[in-house]
Amino acid sequence: IDRANELLDKFVSQLEHRGITVDRPTSIDHSLPATTPDFHTDSQFGCMPPRDVLLTVGSEILEATMSYRCRWFEYLNYRPLLQRYFNEDPKFRHECAPKPRLTDADYHRDYLSDSIGVEKRLHWTAKKFFVTTEEEPLFDAADVLRFGRDLVVQHGFTTNLKGIEWLQRHFPNHRVHTVNFPGDPYPIHIDATFTPLRPGLILNNPQRRLPDGQREMFVKNDWEIVDAAQPAHNSPPPLCYSSTWLSMNVLVLDPKTVCVEKSEVYQAEQMDKLGMEVIEVELRDAYAFGGGLHCCTADVFREGDCEDYFPNLR
Repeated sequence: IDRANELLDKFVSQLEHRGITVDRPTSIDHSLPATTPDFHTDSQFGCMPPRDVLLTVGSEILEATMSYRCRWFEYLNYRPLLQRYFNEDPKFRHECAPKPRLTDADYHRDYLSDSIGVEKRLHWTAKKFFVTTEEEPLFDAADVLRFGRDLVVQHGFTTNLKGIEWLQRHFPNHRVHTVNFPGDPYPIHIDATFTPLRPGLILNNPQRRLPDGQREMFVKNDWEIVDAAQPAHNSPPPLCYSSTWLSMNVLVLDPKTVCVEKSEVYQAEQMDKLGMEVIEVELRDAYAFGGGLHCCTADVFREGDCEDYFPNLR
């Protein structure tokens, strides 16, 4: 824990050195159980990855439903900040998606059994059969990518179709597009699979390519989708539940500047060849607490307008 906090503090210093204001959450005690009238878990998750919980769209920050029971109360870590934003900015809107009950009806029983092999899981994900059911709207914020007036949302373990429909109803002035990546047996969050770098350029995990039918909207609007570089590591660090593809979980500061984990030399080299300034950030020893550079940040204010990056969509 101390090492992870040290690395996060150093990352904050690097961002602040670039003139970026960094706010930190107020951590609750995640060792406590989470209990509602519908479920009980012996402990909770943490607050290292705000990207999973908070979705900023325009002047609004939306709290996601979350789909893990151990993450049901995670929004509490961010309430002091959101209350401050509300007090400071009269244009700020704090919205909350309906909290799900997360009863057993929300999950396919025994879906995550160790007896089920990877081949069967890949077959299931290709058929869009995931651990979560359509009992009620579910989504994690880290399944959503923002492209100006378009939102691209991954349908997978942590976001169901009802969750995507809820987002479309909630953001009627945005176009919401559903994507999935059949090569991923555990599709949890989109930001180690599909990473926009700047207008017209996206990194795609070469093991989880976007299907041709879903790729069409990007091709018609002159977006280039390139395979991400291979990870520098053959396995994730101890206790990390993510894959080695956190290598492409980068944080884009602007269209010319990107933060890359320090040990991911191949990804950094690719970014350099793509014409981007690379900021090396040491974070691998913090991965176990919730993910990489993109996961552990959630931008709440960026300069610019809401642009249409897909003008050729019908």
